[in-house]
Amino acid sequence: MNSPFKTIGLIGKPHHNGANQTLKGLHDYLTQRGFTVLVESRVALALGVADSESIVDLVQLGERADLAIVVGGDGNMLGAARVLSRFDVAVIGVNRGNLGFLTDLSPQDYLVPLEQVLSGHFKSEQRFLLEASVYRHGERKASNLAVNEAVLHPGKIAHMIEFEVYIDGSFMYSQRSDGLIVATPTGSTAYSLSAGGAILTPKLSAITLVPMFPHTLSSRPIVLDADCEVRLLVSPDNQDDAMQVSCDGQITLAVHPGDEIIIKKSHHQLKLVHPLDYSYFHVLRNKLGWGSKLF
Repeated sequence: MNSPFKTIGLIGKPHHNGANQTLKGLHDYLTQRGFTVLVESRVALALGVADSESIVDLVQLGERADLAIVVGGDGNMLGAARVLSRFDVAVIGVNRGNLGFLTDLSPQDYLVPLEQVLSGHFKSEQRFLLEASVYRHGERKASNLAVNEAVLHPGKIAHMIEFEVYIDGSFMYSQRSDGLIVATPTGSTAYSLSAGGAILTPKLSAITLVPMFPHTLSSRPIVLDADCEVRLLVSPDNQDDAMQVSCDGQITLAVHPGDEIIIKKSHHQLKLVHPLDYSYFHVLRNKLGWGSKLF
């Protein structure tokens, strides 16, 4: 096959029978068609891949692959995306999870659309990430990337915290709430949506700040230019010394009273590819149960 992709990486959902079944089918299909196939180490174990040359970790896969196929749910895609965004590798997903906003190929009939993608007939888009960093006494203590959102929240359930919000160095407001969600357009259909945030279409260069259970009715979500720097100054009077910044609900950074959190657009971008008939609004309609056409 004359394909823009020569080396293809497989990433999956460990110990999931459905995902392993799809991964096995993909491995056989791609190998038979002459592609160089790299298999992420946890997947290789589940599939019984013995060729040590083709077994890699995520970083090695990002360095060597032209295309990465993620089989699983959006959580698997998010975990892979934080690593793969550092490399020039295209990413596509086969949905073996629940919602599947990011993994849009159906596990029942993924081969036909995948064949189109492999032959060069696909749509491509860039999704930006956020970088969240925690500073203590002016020293950076921890940082990580987020595809969906970075969330400041207390360590204890239903525990109010106090913090100030600065945008590009200008004071915006102080808040007493259960936390704050800072979401990308990709993340606007995730945790942010559950908290009452707006849906942002993927091409927007914007981020949304969504307060979590604020202790005032005047506190509302706000949409900002994605190039803004968001600085959260945590009150030193907070009683909770186990606060956290959570990145995509998967990585947590410890936050203490008096800490400063900087959240800004990362220079890393995730390169997603889709079949030509992919429609973002079709995905929204399906996943959110919106009404069908009237006429």
